[in-house]
Amino acid sequence: MRSLLDDYQKNSKDFEDLGIKVPKFDKSKIENTEENVPVWIHFGGGNLFRSFHALIGQSLINQGIMKSGIVVAETYDDAVINDVYHPYKNMFLSVTMNSDGSFDQELVASVADSIFFNRDNLVGWNKLIKYFEQPELQLITFSITEKGYAIKDMNGNLLPSTLKDISGGPDYATTNMGALTYLLYQRFQAGSKPLALVSTDNFSENGKKLEDAVRVIAQGWVDNGFVGQTFLDYLFNSKKISFPWSMIDRITPNPSEKVAKLLHDEGFEDTEIVHTKKHTNIAPFGNTEETHYLVIEDDFPNGRPDLSKAGVILTNRETVNNVDQMKVTALLNPLHTGLAIYGTLLRISSISLELKDNDLKKLITTLGYDEDLPVVIDPKVINPKEFLDQLIQKRLPNPNIPDTPQRIATDTSQKVGIRYGVTIKNYLSSNELSVDTLEAIPLIIAGWFRYLLAVDDDGKELELSSDPLLENLQNSLNGIELGEKDIDIVKNKVWPILANKEIFGVDLTTTVLSEKILHRFMQLLSGPGAVRQTLHAFAIER
Repeated sequence: MRSLLDDYQKNSKDFEDLGIKVPKFDKSKIENTEENVPVWIHFGGGNLFRSFHALIGQSLINQGIMKSGIVVAETYDDAVINDVYHPYKNMFLSVTMNSDGSFDQELVASVADSIFFNRDNLVGWNKLIKYFEQPELQLITFSITEKGYAIKDMNGNLLPSTLKDISGGPDYATTNMGALTYLLYQRFQAGSKPLALVSTDNFSENGKKLEDAVRVIAQGWVDNGFVGQTFLDYLFNSKKISFPWSMIDRITPNPSEKVAKLLHDEGFEDTEIVHTKKHTNIAPFGNTEETHYLVIEDDFPNGRPDLSKAGVILTNRETVNNVDQMKVTALLNPLHTGLAIYGTLLRISSISLELKDNDLKKLITTLGYDEDLPVVIDPKVINPKEFLDQLIQKRLPNPNIPDTPQRIATDTSQKVGIRYGVTIKNYLSSNELSVDTLEAIPLIIAGWFRYLLAVDDDGKELELSSDPLLENLQNSLNGIELGEKDIDIVKNKVWPILANKEIFGVDLTTTVLSEKILHRFMQLLSGPGAVRQTLHAFAIER
C-alpha cells in the first residue's frame, strides 16, 4: 500500500505503478523560509482549491516558473487544517474523473504551508501577518463561497458582524472581510507594497464584491479615526492594490466513497473521508471533472507567475465579464441551480441521473438554449454554443462525477439574483428580446419557493441544504402548505420576496414574471405529485 507520507521521490516508481503521477520537484525546496518567501496565498482550503488552484501551482513549480509553494489560509473550519492538511504534510491526491470512465491521479505537493486563520489561533494569525508584510507577495486568491464576502443583509443593511468590525477597528476585526482588511493594513504599514486580490469564487463581478467589501470596512475605520486617509488612498490606488475579476469553472463535488474504495482497492491507503463538526466533507484526496476553465483579468501590480503556462486564460476585464456572464449567469450555474431545486424535490440522488430524466433535461435545455444563450455576448476566448453543448452532452451526464442536487442547492438565496436576475435584466433592457417569452426561469423560481416549504413531491418532510436566509424565507412563506388553493394568500406571502432587489437584483413584481411565478407556484402546490406533473406538462408544451 502507498501513502501520502511515503517519499514520492524515492518511491516514484511505486506510485507510478499505481497510476499516480508524482511532482517533479523536491517538496522541501519549495517550503517557505526567509530566503524563499511565498508569492501566492490562497484563502479557502476546500475541495475546489485542492482540485484546481493547487494543481495550477503544481504545474508552475514543475516547470520552474514558481519557486515557492502556495500558502493556504482556511477561514471557516479548523478541522480542515488539523485533520486533513497537517497530518499529511499538506499533500493530497487529485483524482480527475473522466467522462469515458477512466481516472487520472496526481500526487499534489504544491502547498508549502496551511493555516487556520482566526484570531483565536494566534500562531496562524501572526504567521499570516508576516506573510502579508513580505514585499515579494504578489497575489491573493479566494475560494470562500459567495457568503464569505457578505457584509450586508437581504435588505441592504450592514450586518451586525460588519458593524462590529467597523466599530471595533482593525485590531478587533474577525469576519472574513474585516480580517482581510486588517491584513492589508499591516501590508500598508510595512511599506505600502503592491498586491493583487483575486476572487475566484463562482459568482459574477466577484472582484467588485471583494473590492467593495474591503473599502466599506476601511472607510468605516477612517470615519471612526482608527486609520488615516492614506490607508484608504492605498486601497483605491490601482497601481498598489488591484481586485481582478475572474471566472472559474470546474465541477468539484465532495469526496466520493466510490472513489475512496477504488483508490483503496488499487493500493492507496489514505482514503478516509472526514466529516467535520461544521459539516465540511473533505479527504486526503479530491475528485473532480476533467473540463476546467479559469479566466482572470490580467491586473497584477506586483507582478505574477506566468499563470498562462498552467492553462489560465489572462485577459482584460471586459472579456472576463463576458465569459463570466456566459457561464455564471447563463450557460452553467443557472442550469445547475434548476437541477438542484427540482432534483431535491424529486429526491434524485445525483446530477448525472437528472440528465437521464427527460422532463428535467427539457427544463435545462429550454433554459440554456432558448432563454440564456440569446443574451450571451461571445467572449471569443470560449465559444458559448460549444460550451453549452459540452455541458449538456458530456459534463453534467458524467456518471463519474458524484455531485448531488443537495450540494448545489446550498446558499440558493445568494445565487438566484446572479443566476436568473442578470438574464432578466438583459431581457428588460433589450429592444429585441421580450421578458414575456421567459418560461423556464419563472418555473425554476417557483420551484425554489416550493422547495423552501421543505416538503418533497410525495408530501414527505424534506431536509434542506444550508442557506443564510433560509429561516427568514421560510418564515415569510409560513402558512403556505401543500394543497393551498387560495391564490391571494399565496400572493401576499411571495410578493415581498419577489420585490426584494437584494435577492433577485430586480423587483420582479414590476414585471410580468411575477404572475408567471405565482401561477407556476400554485401548480406546484396542488398536491402530492404536482412537481412531476408540472415539469412533465412543461416538457410536453415544448
